[in-house]
Amino acid sequence: MRCTSGARLSTEITSGRIQVNGVDLHYQRTGSGEHAVLLLPGALGSSQTDFGPQLKLLDKKAFTVIGWDPRGYGRSIPPARDYPEDFFSRDATDAVNLMQALHFKRFSLLGWSDGGITALVAAGSYPLLINKLIVWGANAYVTEEDLALYNAVKDVSKWSPGMRKPLEDLYGINYLTSTFSTWVDAMTNIFQKFDGNICRHLLPLISCPTLIIHGMKDPMVPLFHPQFLHQQVKKSRLHLMPEGKHNLHLRYSEEFNKLVEDFLCSA
Repeated sequence: MRCTSGARLSTEITSGRIQVNGVDLHYQRTGSGEHAVLLLPGALGSSQTDFGPQLKLLDKKAFTVIGWDPRGYGRSIPPARDYPEDFFSRDATDAVNLMQALHFKRFSLLGWSDGGITALVAAGSYPLLINKLIVWGANAYVTEEDLALYNAVKDVSKWSPGMRKPLEDLYGINYLTSTFSTWVDAMTNIFQKFDGNICRHLLPLISCPTLIIHGMKDPMVPLFHPQFLHQQVKKSRLHLMPEGKHNLHLRYSEEFNKLVEDFLCSA
């Protein structure tokens, strides 16, 4: 899909709520382009905390950008967040149904971390609806090495202030602490009960062009995860950012946004 060229429009970022699958989901919207894009945040993330530079700076004439807060995250509370065994599939269905409720017939997905996993599940489960897919900081399965990384940061009081404060401000310390601890337990359950599989079985079903971005200094996602995604997703390419960490789209937002725009606008 080629994007319309021209000057960027200075459109505002608006907020809304819409009921999807029995839950009032909060979303943000900006831009007026024909190419619809959904931003999917990471664990305990939200549109506002996870995607500021993308909402502000992605080409607003080429894209209509939607950022959402999954159920139990951000401003999509209530309900409180929980983690049933199928929570990634539930989030993927919520995300797709949200875009349908907003009257987008086809759309692209940009998913970070847990949001990247949700995007992979959505692209494998609803291939006819997904135009293009971009993921970073995502994995299709959980290993013992991953669990060790998760448990090392399970105690949020040990997080850096820069990482903890935005989420503390959003949720309060009690909700943040209990919810993240429950997330680590949920990932442990996936490892123990499902041999670590999250969405390995869906990767061959992804038919859209896919860009996998990986920060070589990501402390949370070992390199073998994006390499596996690249091997399994047939129309994918892997882009490595030598200095990128887990939040590469925030730390190197200008470089990241250009990668996104070039990929989404390519034929």
